[in-house]
Amino acid sequence: MPAENLERALSMTREAAERGAKVICLPELFLSRYFCQEENAANFNLAEPIPGPSTEAFTSLARELDITILVSLFERRAAGLYHNTVAVIDGRVGLLGIYRKMHIPDDPKYYEKFYFTPGDLGFKAFNTQHGTLGTLICWDQWFPEAARLTAMLGAEIIFYPTAIGWHPEEEDTHGKEQHNAWELSMRAHAVANGCFIVAVNRTGFESTPGTEKEGIHFWGQSFVAAPDGSVMYRAPADKEAIHVVSVNLNDIEELRRGWPFFRDRRIDAYGGLTQRYLMGT
Repeated sequence: MPAENLERALSMTREAAERGAKVICLPELFLSRYFCQEENAANFNLAEPIPGPSTEAFTSLARELDITILVSLFERRAAGLYHNTVAVIDGRVGLLGIYRKMHIPDDPKYYEKFYFTPGDLGFKAFNTQHGTLGTLICWDQWFPEAARLTAMLGAEIIFYPTAIGWHPEEEDTHGKEQHNAWELSMRAHAVANGCFIVAVNRTGFESTPGTEKEGIHFWGQSFVAAPDGSVMYRAPADKEAIHVVSVNLNDIEELRRGWPFFRDRRIDAYGGLTQRYLMGT
């Protein structure tokens, strides 16, 4: 399946470029099913090095089309050492760098701590031919500190390749609130940091191995948020989509003049953020 998914992703990336896209982001861990629903050591065989086969394929395509591609991969760094990683590939330059997921969840059907070592490269922004781009990954999206530090590095657009959805048994009772919280959190990052946000999510149902009805119903609904928090585009919930959204990076300057959050930050008063919690011991 990874080989088939790779070819499909390359084809869809080409299609997006033909529609005019200059920066293209793939969903989290797109090469396979979301394998973190279970703890199974055999799944480590899905990992690959960076550079490796997938980055080589996308590097060739990026050079041909002169586009920037964000590729989410299960990285094999060394024997027994693995990361959830985004490779940033920039046109004729090739592999510009990588970001390793910093926040690793451990929840029912999201057993990522079994597979991934937390990132050790810090937060990143990449100067590409199409703007300064930051990338965070899925669980990172809930942490305002991650978005802030990425924006402070100069990111004009922050991309979030993602694999998130509902447990079927919770969808009717909590589904709307869960989805709203997810989108609202990232739209708030756009406002607080005066930058564009792009969330790229999976869609469809993936059953937990060995079951038919248990699993994750990925809610799709990838979206682009402007620096004022407005949603410029929202993808369907129930099917794949390729969509090109035009953004004007000059909007960042104008909005930050009106909402000068970076100017008014009290950098002398934020030392407590380096602590786990401040109340009690």
